[in-house]
Amino acid sequence: MSDILIITAAMFFLAMGSLGLLSPQRLGKPLGIVLTSGDARTEVRAVYGGYGVVMAALLTYAALTDSATGDGITLTAACALTAMAVTRLLSYPVDRPQGIFPTWAAVGAELVIAAALAITL
Repeated sequence: MSDILIITAAMFFLAMGSLGLLSPQRLGKPLGIVLTSGDARTEVRAVYGGYGVVMAALLTYAALTDSATGDGITLTAACALTAMAVTRLLSYPVDRPQGIFPTWAAVGAELVIAAALAITL
């Protein structure tokens, strides 16, 4: 069961990463971000794309091994997702994002996936 949870998290990262690499403009659209320069597209490709694909690969490795390294990868991913969710929550009173998507949907997804990863440890 724990391997299924880890692979599910990997698929989340792979989907986000692939979209970030292949279509950064599309990834930014729900956030209200218009990527008007090559620098902006490169930033989204790096932060969402490259990070997501590498996290997917690392989590896949973690699911396939019973080593302490796999546990460390899983813990790191859970902590990263938790940090993202907490930062969104702390930003809310300052930035007042509109609507349920993407802020609240992202917080929910990040916390659910982080919890699922934590359960596997």
